[in-house]
Amino acid sequence: MNSRSTIASENVAQDSSTLTDSRLAARCAEIAQQAFFDYQTRFNAITRRARERFLARDWAGSFDDAAERLHFYNDVLDSLTGRIRKLMGGRLPERSIWAGIKAVYSSLIARSPAWEIAETFFNSLTRRVFATDGVDQAIEFVDTDFDTPPPNAPITVAKTYRGQSLPELLHSALTDAFEEICWDDLRQTANLATARIEATHAAKDSQPELEIVSSVFYRGRGAYLVGRVLREGQVSLPIALCLRHENERGITLDALLHGDVDLAILFSFTRSYFRVAVECPYRLVRYLQQLMPRKRLIDLYNAIGFHRHGKTEFYRDFIAHLRRSTDRFVVAEGARGMVMSVFTLPSYDVVFKLIKDRFDLPKDSTREDVRRRYRLVFEHDRAGRLVEAHEFEHLRIPGDRFDPKLRAELLRDAASIVKMEGGDVIIAHAYVERRLRPLNLFFRENEPEAIAAAGRDYGQSIKDLAASNIFPGDLLTKNFGVTRHGRVVFYDYDELCFLTDCNFRKLPEARTPEEEIAAEPWFSVRENDIFPEEFLQFLAFPKPALTALLEHHGEIFRADFWRAIQRQIRAGDIPEVFPYRAERRLAND
Repeated sequence: MNSRSTIASENVAQDSSTLTDSRLAARCAEIAQQAFFDYQTRFNAITRRARERFLARDWAGSFDDAAERLHFYNDVLDSLTGRIRKLMGGRLPERSIWAGIKAVYSSLIARSPAWEIAETFFNSLTRRVFATDGVDQAIEFVDTDFDTPPPNAPITVAKTYRGQSLPELLHSALTDAFEEICWDDLRQTANLATARIEATHAAKDSQPELEIVSSVFYRGRGAYLVGRVLREGQVSLPIALCLRHENERGITLDALLHGDVDLAILFSFTRSYFRVAVECPYRLVRYLQQLMPRKRLIDLYNAIGFHRHGKTEFYRDFIAHLRRSTDRFVVAEGARGMVMSVFTLPSYDVVFKLIKDRFDLPKDSTREDVRRRYRLVFEHDRAGRLVEAHEFEHLRIPGDRFDPKLRAELLRDAASIVKMEGGDVIIAHAYVERRLRPLNLFFRENEPEAIAAAGRDYGQSIKDLAASNIFPGDLLTKNFGVTRHGRVVFYDYDELCFLTDCNFRKLPEARTPEEEIAAEPWFSVRENDIFPEEFLQFLAFPKPALTALLEHHGEIFRADFWRAIQRQIRAGDIPEVFPYRAERRLAND
């Protein structure tokens, strides 16, 4: 334990009954700041391990680190909350003291380059102490106390390379990230990357500049250098250099992504978080937003591992949108949920999902089953095919912003978590997800070419999920959505499970005419038995989509396809799902 932790512990141990309110507030703020410092130290240590995991090709260790980083936030908060409760004793619920704690804490973090993360950390503490409906500006950082980083915070998050040819600039950036000895045929891959860039970026005769984020982004088995190419008098080109380290020959440049769409897919809300060393998250997120202007702050904070602060940014943006809009919440488009009540604000691109008190037949799962599956999605590799869901508690929204029919439905179907209070709707628990176009509606609304492309990508989404050891459970089109980039993703998790928990079987052949026409199965079926040949009976695909699906992914309707993936996963040979299109890979050149 360092000296600061020792002093804080001694302070807690002292009798606090004689402390004045202001002194108690100062003591609690110091303890909270130290806990945040401890959280930062552990977060950064795990993040920095990503480099050594990548160089050692220690993929199991890399995935373990990603999981550990997701979980320890709660451990730190549990410990901090216990210490604060012990120190404050009977004065714990006194909001005047908490207002003082917040004021002192704000002054303590004022010089921190990660002040906004520190504010969210404090909010997590107050939400544990006060299960408040809505928010309280006096004791929470509802709005930030600071608009920009402190003067001592690093301003530049990217390094600029200039004065050389583009291949030489790329070579310099790649060797700044990893020493030349770590690479396999570095100059050749730099030349390939140059060819890709120059085929896309105009004005090849002008002097190029290369700007690359100083820290490497790590996720899964990949490492990524992110930045842009600038040409004199020309618009910049966002790029990502996608690195792999598959064998002892060294690191290779696997793909070159270019343009904001490529980068948006790489940083998608359907993917797991990067590990990237960053001292000033504010600066990094805003730089990334220059490369991907349509990305929201919530998505970018999530992408670099600060999902708690992503929730804060969402809430601030949501409240601001409510103030400047007048439309009402309505039932979300698509098939009515059997497990969830789903609603949306038409002018805002998210959906709110509430677990019903009673599920429609034939659903027989429980509320805890559903929450467990959402936790699984949060902790698991989403493979670019599972929508991230943020969990919120104690939301307070003006009741007149709800369509009356929707309000009545929520009070009826989710009465255990929805109530009216003083004209407001109070929601005890909700999941918030990005709003997508349901696949069944997409099929009805589009032309044959787009329908065929969606049918093809539906099959690929099933395969990508399988490669990450996920079986969706319910493959109906109403449970899938289409992103603005045309990617098909899954968003209904109440039957989702690990692929390795399933028993994929071939349908037995009927032995008699009576068995062949029987309405019920004449053979035994266990709980986890799945018959892929039956999938087609339930898929209401239009002809262009069905033709494309069968042509490109017909094997998903055979049990042996699923068993083969199970064998791979159990053997530790986990198939890789690349976060970019095959044509972006340099191996195709």
